[in-house]
Amino acid sequence: MHAIPQSTAPLRLNIGCGRDIQPGWVNIDLAELPGVDITFDLERCGEIQLPIEDNSVSEIRLSHVIEHINNAMPLMQELYRVAANNCLCIIQVPHGSSDDAWTDPTHVRPYFPGSFGYFSQPHYWRADYGYRGDWQPENVRLMVSRQKFGTMDGQRLLHAVKHERNMVEEIVAEMRAVKPAREPLRALQVPPNITVNLTR
Repeated sequence: MHAIPQSTAPLRLNIGCGRDIQPGWVNIDLAELPGVDITFDLERCGEIQLPIEDNSVSEIRLSHVIEHINNAMPLMQELYRVAANNCLCIIQVPHGSSDDAWTDPTHVRPYFPGSFGYFSQPHYWRADYGYRGDWQPENVRLMVSRQKFGTMDGQRLLHAVKHERNMVEEIVAEMRAVKPAREPLRALQVPPNITVNLTR
């Protein structure tokens, strides 16, 4: 582990950074690659805390990371611990209906637009599974290729996104830490704003 960059500003975490080192961020990865500030096994978040103080992080980025994690709940709970209230967490992941979600043999689970609500507390009104994080999904962007599908009208595109494979290449979910955590009440569930974004 290298020294965490010193700053009086709140920390920003680049989780599972790999070779995508971001200047001004705390870059965290399992591999001791050049530029990695903290080497840490994200699968062990239920056993070991990240070497980061509570409520000290303003922004978190997980770009094509969480689909590799066998049990994402301890990871998201640990990130909630270090997050300040209103911390922004951006997760990029293959859409569960795309071949990319399963082509890589290191991917262990698919994600869909509704998956991110389970990182909040209000989704647990039916049962208590021991998860104590509370991330409110605000925006879920479905990334669709303009080159392949940009000629479809709005209604046809929305229908295809919901019902056809390999329409959505990637999901970008933007969530905010809610502190203190809300009660596990169905009435407190707030659906995210879901949009279809055309890319390249």
